Amino acid sequence: MRVVRCKYIRTMPRHPSLIPLSHDHHHGLALALRCRKQALGRLKPLGIQGLKERAQELKEFFRASLAPHFAAEESALFPFMRASIPESENLIQELLAEHEQLRGWVGLLEDEKHPAKLLFEAADLLERHIRREERELFPLFEAHAASSGAESVGKEIAKMIKHEHP
Repeated sequence: MRVVRCKYIRTMPRHPSLIPLSHDHHHGLALALRCRKQALGRLKPLGIQGLKERAQELKEFFRASLAPHFAAEESALFPFMRASIPESENLIQELLAEHEQLRGWVGLLEDEKHPAKLLFEAADLLERHIRREERELFPLFEAHAASSGAESVGKEIAKMIKHEHP
């Protein structure tokens, strides 16, 4: 196993199959922090201009990283875990619901009536979702995944995720 180091996620050994997902999580947590700071008026440019810039950054991150990330989880990781780790079902259902919520938030970011509130809430959900995957889902995968099956999942994930983060 390789150790993933990130100032936003505690250092832990991570199964090689999950490293591309953890890499995305690192960038997602950093963006969530910037979005919350922007929404609270602690990041320049201040005001509506800064909120628009951060909302655009979040939408672009979703398009470039989260959409393929969610697809990799939904088509490779979650089916594998459902089949080999039955106790993961409830957690997976909750994470899928969060995927849908996050997809919805991205569409709502166009609403300029309450841009700070929307940006803060979207960032908050993104952070909670990432931390839940890192602290609950991934350890469950690592504790129960058979090597050959896990490696196959890792290959599928790697095909779907490309790392071109800003």
